[in-house]
Amino acid sequence: MPRPTARVPVLKTHKLFLGGKFVRSESGRVATARAVKGEARENYALASRKDFRDAVVAARNAIVPWGKMSPYLRGQILYRAAEMLEPRRQELAHALIRGGLSRTKAAREVSATIDCLVYYAGWTDKFAALFGSVNPVASSHFNFTFPEPMGVVAVIAPDEPALLGFVSAIAPAIASGNAVVAIASGAQPLPALTLAEILATSDLPGGVVNILAGDLKSLASHIATHMEVAAIVNARGELEAELQAGTASNVKRYFSRSGTNEFESPYFILDTVEMKTAWHPIGF
Repeated sequence: MPRPTARVPVLKTHKLFLGGKFVRSESGRVATARAVKGEARENYALASRKDFRDAVVAARNAIVPWGKMSPYLRGQILYRAAEMLEPRRQELAHALIRGGLSRTKAAREVSATIDCLVYYAGWTDKFAALFGSVNPVASSHFNFTFPEPMGVVAVIAPDEPALLGFVSAIAPAIASGNAVVAIASGAQPLPALTLAEILATSDLPGGVVNILAGDLKSLASHIATHMEVAAIVNARGELEAELQAGTASNVKRYFSRSGTNEFESPYFILDTVEMKTAWHPIGF
């Protein structure tokens, strides 16, 4: 039998990341990632509205165990995720190179992404002391204000930078105890989906980070009106009017981070926490 002159490569189809597991879209739809420099292209699952609802359920189930962890332990888990990224720098860089970045820029973005995770890992047990307060009141009480996580946060990652922008959008939300359903970059979803394969082997509990890829237009109204979504962080700057209009259904918060080159700030943590105030009597 003659040997074939050329081998047809088996191209990978990236799956969605829901509840710590990799699943195909319930719709069965896939898309092909855009190729540059003539490289072989890879496929990825296109999330449907049903996939988004499943992701919200997974995030909701993860809130209690994740939120009940001590801030210090959450910081250790985020730092462990950064440790897992370090030895797989080349894999992440390759995903960025396929999207059009040079090797130098890809390596720089991977380094910044790891540093971003370490940055927010360090804030997990510090932001409450920074933003909380003891309030003076005209009665015999101690009055404390402190931040608490909101719940399920929908995060729309920017198109660029595909990896650093994604991590900088989700890290502040999970650092405070929220669980996120993140929509990867519409232009280059492969870096975020590659990141999912690394997070799956870290100590991060399943459901804390859920990653979808697909057409934002088909998901926007569902994201905005879902009653279990407590906040939306839109770092892409698309469909803002539609997303904001739907937030009135359950008075969810809406934040836009488009047009900024800042990726690390403790004030981003404030976007997805609620400030609670407690009164405690003193004296007789």
